[in-house]
Amino acid sequence: MNDQATLAPQTIIDQLEAQSTRHETPCGTGRMVWHLWDRSGGTAPVVVLCHGGAGSWRHWIKTIPALVETYRVLVPDLPGLGESDFPPDGDDAFSIAAIVANGIEAIVGEGTTFDVIGFSFGGTMASCIGALRGKQVRSVTIIGSSGVGALGSSVRLEKVRHLEGQARRDTHRANLGQLMIADPAKIDDLAIEIQDWNTIRSRLKTPAISRSGAILTAIDQLQSPLNGMWGELDAPGNPKGPERVATLRARKPEADIRLIPKTGHWAAYESPEIVNPWLLEMLARTRP
Repeated sequence: MNDQATLAPQTIIDQLEAQSTRHETPCGTGRMVWHLWDRSGGTAPVVVLCHGGAGSWRHWIKTIPALVETYRVLVPDLPGLGESDFPPDGDDAFSIAAIVANGIEAIVGEGTTFDVIGFSFGGTMASCIGALRGKQVRSVTIIGSSGVGALGSSVRLEKVRHLEGQARRDTHRANLGQLMIADPAKIDDLAIEIQDWNTIRSRLKTPAISRSGAILTAIDQLQSPLNGMWGELDAPGNPKGPERVATLRARKPEADIRLIPKTGHWAAYESPEIVNPWLLEMLARTRP
């Protein structure tokens, strides 16, 4: 992952993926696809990363290298997204999270403890997994998740499926600017490549699940510590980002909740120099 600026986007993705082991677990009558990065030979603590809506493991492309030095990093394509098949119940957060939780145990072993981090829709999944698995989950961290506090702004995106070539890339760039990344300079070729791949394979309607209230139900049931981050310029959250932070702090006074300065929704991509050290700090508190 060195000298990324000189590498083609697909090369960056392929090189990181090649360092992982691919796993498959059941998803109804289909399969769920996972990637596991492990430099420890199975001895390091496990951290699970749940990506956002219309996403895949690629949402974490700038996070995985920072965590893999000291953790086993397990990242799914969530049901109905990326390479994973559609879940039997595509409307219920806890049913989908149960499939994910079962998959974690199938790969790392039943009873193995783990931390779980979720971005956006993945925050709902992470919280539900935490509620379902109790003290087996060492901590839950949510980044840019909706469903907490007041509803934010409605973000209008342009359709891309019918477009090709430069028009398609330009539309992805505009959509990333509207929804995901606040600083236009951070919308690079790699971000566009990831957005295009994810969009093609997105089938699960995640916004309704994120707004269903499941995340707060799950948070109230957590037995493990809770952490949270929102980008200061998070488009789906604005202008309600501070209210979301306040809501979560009121609900879980002991939680570590932070605003990421000058950062949009896809914070782990836009501001990894802030997010990655914060994540390592948060994870260190519950490291076995």
